[in-house]
This record gives sequence, structure tokens and C-alpha cells, in this order.
Amino acid sequence: MTATRHPLARSLVLLASAALLACTGTGSPAAAQASQPSTLVEGTTGTPLAPAPEEGEAFAIFAGGCFWCMEGPFEALDGVREVLSGYTGGPEVGPRYDDVARGRTGHTEAVYVLYDPQVIGYDALVEVFWRTMDPTDNGGQFADRGSQYRPGIFVRNDAERSVAEASKAALAASGRFDRPIVVPIEDAQPFYVAEDYHQNYYRTNPEHYARYRQGSGRGPFLERVWGSAD
Repeated sequence: MTATRHPLARSLVLLASAALLACTGTGSPAAAQASQPSTLVEGTTGTPLAPAPEEGEAFAIFAGGCFWCMEGPFEALDGVREVLSGYTGGPEVGPRYDDVARGRTGHTEAVYVLYDPQVIGYDALVEVFWRTMDPTDNGGQFADRGSQYRPGIFVRNDAERSVAEASKAALAASGRFDRPIVVPIEDAQPFYVAEDYHQNYYRTNPEHYARYRQGSGRGPFLERVWGSAD
């Protein structure tokens, strides 16, 4: 006889699975290290800092929970040259993953997007950002809880701030969400590039990444809200 699992028991199993699949780098570091972040530069406040944009390029910084899930949507865009996972928003110099993930620093996981503003505008990047995460949750994202997974838009100037604030207001007015849009818009701070094995994790560890994305609740949420998992 086949037993029918009670809905509460099934929910507990899903929650446990999500916890096991949290953004903790449990895939093979050796395999993930095959992808190297490019052109890193040392800076006066620590290393590795994010690379300076090439001539004619700009950069944007977004935090939306686990950085593994934030790279792909931006890398798929025309005009985006590179997306790096890393840490920002805290006072510590050269933060390490183990410290950030355990909430020992003031940093949050984020992505650094290098793009050509002649091909894609900052406003388009912000619009994509909203479609990668839950903008009504500032206590973390999905299965990843704590300030180290807090969302944020980190702006470099008044022009970016105006674009981000207008986009946030439009999303709030759209009625797509029944809770307030709580993602803060903050001044950009130094961005530190994460360890090599985190870069392009969705490509170097696709099976573990896919399980994490679904088990954490991100994939189902995006499918429900936007009709797409990306």
C-alpha cells in the first residue's frame, strides 16, 4: 500500500531540503574553479576589488540574495560583458565568504555588472533586477536568511538613484505584489569579488544550482509572479 504524505509533512521536507541546498558552496570547488573572474585589480582599500570598467563601459551593483542566482539573468543581456559575484555594503576590507555567509560582516552577497551603456541602459538593468528576486522581503531571500542576503540597489550617482527610485515606485504602483516594495536604494560602496569557485556557479555546477534554485523557493516564486524562472 502506498502511503499518502500529509501536506504538513511534505512542507517540512521541502523546508529541510531548501536548508540543505542553501547558498553555501556545497558543490565541488575544484570544478567551479574552472571559471576565473577576469582582470581583477588591487585597490588601496583591499583586494580583490572589482575591476575598473573598460573605456566606454559602466558598472552596476545589485543584491538579490544568493549571488549564484543573480549572474545568469544579467549575463543573458546584450550589452553586458561580464557579471561578477561578490560582497558589498559592509565596512570590512577584503571580506571572505565564510565570514560573510555566517553574518560576521556587514556585507551582503551581490553582483557587479559590467555593461556598455550604448547598448543597454541602466533602467533596463534595474527592470531585470526586479524579475530575479522577491522585492517584498528585506530579511534575506527565500531560503537564505539574514543581512548577508539582504537585497539592495547600490547606485553610483544621482542619475542612477533617480532611475532606481522611479522604477521602484512604478513596481509598487503596478499592483503585481500585495506587500510593499522594501528593497533599499543605497550609495555604492567598494565591491569585493568573491572566491573563484563562486563565479559562474550556475554554469560550473548546473545540477546543484538547479536543485538549489528550486528547493530554495526562488524558481517557483518567479514562475508564479512573472511566468518565468529567470
